[in-house]
Amino acid sequence: MGWPYIGQTLQLYSEDPNVFFASKHKRYGEVFKSHILGCPCVMLAGPEAARFVLVTHAHLFKPTYPKSKEKLIGPSALFFSQGHYHSSIRKLVQTSLSPQRLRKLIPLIESEAISALESWVSSSQVINVFQSMKKFSFDIGVLSVFGELDKNYRDQLKEMYCIVEKGYNSFPNWIPGTAYSKALLARRRIREIISEIICKRKEQRLMEKDLLGQLLNYKDEKGQTLNDDQIADNLIGVLFAAQDTTASVLTWILKYLHDHHKLLQAVKDEQVAIYEGNERGKKALTWDQTRKMPITYKVILETLRMASIISFTFREATVDVVYNGYLIPKGWKVMPLFRNIHHNPEFYPSPHNFDPSRFEVAPKPNTFMPFGNGVHSCPGNELAKLNMLILVHHLVTKYRWEVVGSQSGIQYSPFPVPLHGLPARFWTNQ
Repeated sequence: MGWPYIGQTLQLYSEDPNVFFASKHKRYGEVFKSHILGCPCVMLAGPEAARFVLVTHAHLFKPTYPKSKEKLIGPSALFFSQGHYHSSIRKLVQTSLSPQRLRKLIPLIESEAISALESWVSSSQVINVFQSMKKFSFDIGVLSVFGELDKNYRDQLKEMYCIVEKGYNSFPNWIPGTAYSKALLARRRIREIISEIICKRKEQRLMEKDLLGQLLNYKDEKGQTLNDDQIADNLIGVLFAAQDTTASVLTWILKYLHDHHKLLQAVKDEQVAIYEGNERGKKALTWDQTRKMPITYKVILETLRMASIISFTFREATVDVVYNGYLIPKGWKVMPLFRNIHHNPEFYPSPHNFDPSRFEVAPKPNTFMPFGNGVHSCPGNELAKLNMLILVHHLVTKYRWEVVGSQSGIQYSPFPVPLHGLPARFWTNQ
């Protein structure tokens, strides 16, 4: 269980999670305990255990986050909630990200992708790919939440989110001047900005289909609407969830394509055929075309497996639970380990080799969970994958890139990304 109070938190957040989890898995089997972030935890490293906690017996486990993190996002956000409220909000998020809505977002996502890539080339500088992808992912998140938002609001939100992000994974210290206290002030400013946007939307009586519109128009069976705090918490939560995870995966995609020349050529051939069919990019991509990128799609799936950006998820036992003869005491945290499952050679032969062809056959049930599983799985997964397909299309058909400096190494902040955020230089194809 590690040191008193600290437990094994330092090892978990400073080591390669593959090493941390795999050593325990090897020593203790698929069910073992630890002490993380001041809490006793049960870690579950098998697909059936993950299904038990997240799907078949999800009612016995509640989503749980440290109070310091909950305070920065907002207690009414989707991923802190349960029951009827959770299912209602989840439906609204899913509706705002339905295939019909995503079809309409494609030209806007394309415009953002082209703008991002052109800015990387025109700077003639070495780009921190991860930081650049964060900006791109945030802009797409804003589109999905607010539609085409005024640039002034968008810039203000981005500035405040950077401050919140720095405080989110810092020690929760309320002393003025600390990263956490600055994050709380920035969060308050985000709330004010969202209030202004809501007031304008109500004054103009716009009936938009974006997430803000869905939340504003919601009424339950008793005619109750959502209050502004509930709306703001959910908008802040969705924007927060949309940024780092998608940016991390996109960074790894560029890394893997850079390192595998034959694969890059196969992806390029696939995308150039679509590009030529669109009169060399004069026509916009269509929804149907994004559904016909099998090689690129398998690259995305394999990147999600290899990188396993979300190594685990936190739940808390609401009662004493027995799983396979093991007692999970009420109040203990429970952590299904996605990374262990994704890197298990029983399910993925040679798991540390990057091999998209393995997805020519569908994975076994409960062995591929990059977006979680069950009622709390990520409702924005299709938007995330669409972002990736569109950005890769424009990247490989019009540009080339070279990684600068170290070709290996991983940093954890807290999501795994290539060392130094993958410094790279971009050029236009001649």
